[in-house]
Amino acid sequence: MMNVIKKKKARVARRAGRVRAKINGSTERPRLSVFRSNRGMYLQLIDDALGRTLVSAHARELKDKGLSKTETASSLGKLIAEKAMKAGVTAIVFDRGAYRYHGRVKAVADGAREQGLVF
Repeated sequence: MMNVIKKKKARVARRAGRVRAKINGSTERPRLSVFRSNRGMYLQLIDDALGRTLVSAHARELKDKGLSKTETASSLGKLIAEKAMKAGVTAIVFDRGAYRYHGRVKAVADGAREQGLVF
């Protein structure tokens, strides 16, 4: 049983590594990192040059309750875009991690684009 879990974590880490090998967040274009769990979603704008998080958002910050997971993800994308604009960030690189660009991850990107973030 333990071996199965280790293999799965290794596969996920390999997938995320392939994505992160191609993208890099800078001060001008920070990396928008997406973490998706069953209960919520976490977004961070990361400056890889300095190694720190500039802005973050979580689904619990949203005022709207009773939305579907996809609608929540879209609202969260809009929220992180608003926070980014206040912090002076207009352009980002999108880091989907080990997740497919589909469903909730795509909804985050679409919501952020609607608010004016440039990918």
